[in-house]
Amino acid sequence: MLLHPTSLPGKYGIGSLGKSAYSFVNFLHSAGQSFWQVMPLEPTGYGDSPYAGFSAFAGNTNLICLEELRKTGLLTEKDLLHKHKFSDEKIDYGTVIKFHNKLLAKAFNHFKKSQHQKLISEFSEFKDQQKNWLDDYSAFMAYKDENNGKIWSAWSYGKGKLKFTPENNNKIKIEFHKFIQFLFFKQWFELKNYANKHGIKIIGDMPIFVAYDSVDVWANPELFLLDNKGQMTHVAGVPPDYFSKTGQLWGNPLYNWNVCQNNNFKWWIDRFEWLMKTVDVIRIDHFRGFAACWSVPAENKTAEKGKWEKVPGCELFNTLNSHFGKLPFLAEDLGEITDDVVELREKFGFPGMKILQFAFGGNAKNIFLPHNYERKSVVYSGSHDNNTSKGWYNQLDENTQNHVRKYLKCSGNDIAWDMIRTALASVSELAVIPLQDILSLGSKARMNFPGKAGGNWQWRFKKEELTEFLGVRLKDLTELYGRTETTEE
Repeated sequence: MLLHPTSLPGKYGIGSLGKSAYSFVNFLHSAGQSFWQVMPLEPTGYGDSPYAGFSAFAGNTNLICLEELRKTGLLTEKDLLHKHKFSDEKIDYGTVIKFHNKLLAKAFNHFKKSQHQKLISEFSEFKDQQKNWLDDYSAFMAYKDENNGKIWSAWSYGKGKLKFTPENNNKIKIEFHKFIQFLFFKQWFELKNYANKHGIKIIGDMPIFVAYDSVDVWANPELFLLDNKGQMTHVAGVPPDYFSKTGQLWGNPLYNWNVCQNNNFKWWIDRFEWLMKTVDVIRIDHFRGFAACWSVPAENKTAEKGKWEKVPGCELFNTLNSHFGKLPFLAEDLGEITDDVVELREKFGFPGMKILQFAFGGNAKNIFLPHNYERKSVVYSGSHDNNTSKGWYNQLDENTQNHVRKYLKCSGNDIAWDMIRTALASVSELAVIPLQDILSLGSKARMNFPGKAGGNWQWRFKKEELTEFLGVRLKDLTELYGRTETTEE
């Protein structure tokens, strides 16, 4: 099942790694499921997208369960009293971030005054083990705080990386950011261990690109295509496609692959190593970018005028293979897929993605129709970038709706579950269903609309919506199509 933790129920405006997350794992287990897919867990920046975070390594501290901090003595009942009227259906990120940061600062102050030896020891161990990314990240966030959240290239001390020294007055701020990262990963690994013990593996998500306003670029400018002033010369995107007539201009900096390769892909090895500890399987977003990426001059306003630039993806994955052994990767191979992308995916044996919503309205040769699937693939009724299945169906023209009903042999009155059944019945080795389809929700529950600037990543579900009946229904179909046991292929 596909569900980002931000969408979980909870009292403080956003999902958390607390009780509701454990309840969701219990639901998955009782419903005979084997995987929980999440989106990137990194701290979100502009636009609140988990695909454009401040770090490829750090965690989103807004997901820290505040109730758990109260149980461990880092917060009090009084601390948790508030006058906010948080919505249980949509996330107001501005309010949520301010509220959580205020309480996390209180937790840090309580920690500094406490004699909690176990926590002190665990925090010290975390800092030592993760210093290769944690030191830079915490300094980056401390300087960003001092500069009122401005992009790093506009910070008052000038452009480029400013090394931390003990004389800097933000030593305490740096320690604070280290501490809340410790809290996030402490809670995350406890949740992951619980899920694993209940037969649930976590599928994580790795965006190929990082945000310009990130510690990754600030601390490693040589790895990216920047000019001598630290500004991007070219940015990432995709040409015109299903989602946008003018293409998608993502605005992420492109990698300087010559430098990456010359240092034996060290940054990439570190990135994958940490991610493989935090999740069980990795979905590589925009996999085609490892064969060639769409390069657009930074001054362009749309993504139409760009060109494909070759990427040493084969060399990268060979290096990763020699370092880690078999790679537990899924490849998001959607969009303009050329032979070199297919060859790269097949060379390393990564399953590709099939989106059921893309299957209809054409002819029988459509690669997204289930009768054309190969075993080594992952089928989704829809992804986080799609409408919900119910919302999608309701917006189709009459001819396409007729094709859907004819192919699925259904009336269309229960379309989300018709799509679920079709996905589970397919030959794909893994079927992933967004929770919105399990709940038969319409377009208002859509997670992301590519190309739309605001209003994304906000959806949450209510506790009472995830009923026992839905779990029984899902388990029956899962058992019917022989998907109750995890394969090791």
